[in-house]
Amino acid sequence: MRIAIFVSGSGTNCENIIKHFSGSEKYHMALVVSNRADAYALERAKRLGVPSAVVPKAELNKPEVILPLLQEYAIDFIVLAGFLPMVPDFLIDAFPRRIVNIHPALLPKHGGKGMWGHHVHEAVKAAGDTETGITIHYVTPVCDGGEIIAQFSTPVAPDDTPDSIAEKVHLLEMAHFPAVLEELFTTLTA
Repeated sequence: MRIAIFVSGSGTNCENIIKHFSGSEKYHMALVVSNRADAYALERAKRLGVPSAVVPKAELNKPEVILPLLQEYAIDFIVLAGFLPMVPDFLIDAFPRRIVNIHPALLPKHGGKGMWGHHVHEAVKAAGDTETGITIHYVTPVCDGGEIIAQFSTPVAPDDTPDSIAEKVHLLEMAHFPAVLEELFTTLTA
C-alpha cells in the first residue's frame, strides 16, 4: 500500500508516521504533499528520503493537477497530518474511505471550519472541558464530520493553558496516530 501524507505545517506527525513505517514491506510512505512551500514538513520528508510536492490551495482544487500527481506515485491512501485546507469533493470521491484526518479534540466537540491547532485548544480551555484528546476519522465533505476511527483522551486541569493543553494533545498524537494507521491499513489489506 502506497500512502501520501498531506501537511501544512511543521510536520511532527508526518515525521513520526514516516519513521513508524520505515522498514515496512507492506506500507510505503510514498509522497508528502503540502499546500505551503514554507512548511517545515517538507524538510523533514527530504531528510527522511520521502519525495514531496507543493500543491497550493488553488491547485489542490483542480482535479487535473492533484489527481495526476497522486497517480504518478500510485497512491492508495491519503493521511492528513496537520493539513488545513478542506479536501475537495472530487478527491474524496476518488479515494472513498481512503482519506483519514487527525483532529486535536474529541469530536464532535470543537470541530468544524476554523477549528484547528491553537483555536481548538483555546476553545477547550474556554469551555471549561475537563478532558480533551485526539480524534482520528475518515474525511467526508462535512468538515470534521466523518466516521470516527479512534479517539484518545487526556485530562484538562483547571490550571492548564492552551499551550499546556496543546502539549498534552501532541503527546497523544505521537503515541497513537501511527499505530491506529497501521491497524487500519492492516484491516484494508487483509
